Amino acid sequence: MSEHAEPRPTPTPVLAAGQRTAIRHFSHDDAGEFTTAAEHSTALHHPWLFPPLTAEAYTAYAGNLIEDPARAGFLVCERPSGRIAGFINVNNIVAGAFRCGALGYGAFAHAAGRGLMGEGLGLVVRHAFGPMGLHRLEANIQPRNTASIGLVRAAGFRLEGFSPDFLFIDGAWRDHERWALTSEMLPA
Repeated sequence: MSEHAEPRPTPTPVLAAGQRTAIRHFSHDDAGEFTTAAEHSTALHHPWLFPPLTAEAYTAYAGNLIEDPARAGFLVCERPSGRIAGFINVNNIVAGAFRCGALGYGAFAHAAGRGLMGEGLGLVVRHAFGPMGLHRLEANIQPRNTASIGLVRAAGFRLEGFSPDFLFIDGAWRDHERWALTSEMLPA
């Protein structure tokens, strides 16, 4: 490396790895790669989600995932390159007798349709039910978001209900289906 080259930031440690992906926590050093991928994915994400597109917005977003004990953020990274394929967050984590969290996630355009998020979701589910000690994960999904429904259905989530006017997204209150998975539903 020349004396003027910037050292590449060291990514956060891998928490779990599959054949084609690995998961790790967010870091502040991921801002550039994450926001560039998010910017190139706005057509894919609209009208379902709006990840941060600027370094400032990413800093606030990642900071909440890193610092808030009621949240855990995971980057799904391609193996062996480490390129970020998408993200899966466990939000609203409740301990005690409930031991539940709510998922939020998104693929980036370069990774969409390649099965990477399916493998990444499997890694996050096993991490949530293992080291995180959760018993239940929920995913609330707008009924027309067929790709998102397909992702959780393939991971073994079951449809449990319908919530009208559940979340304020893209300027309006949106209906959502509630999908859930418990640790007992996982194959051994």
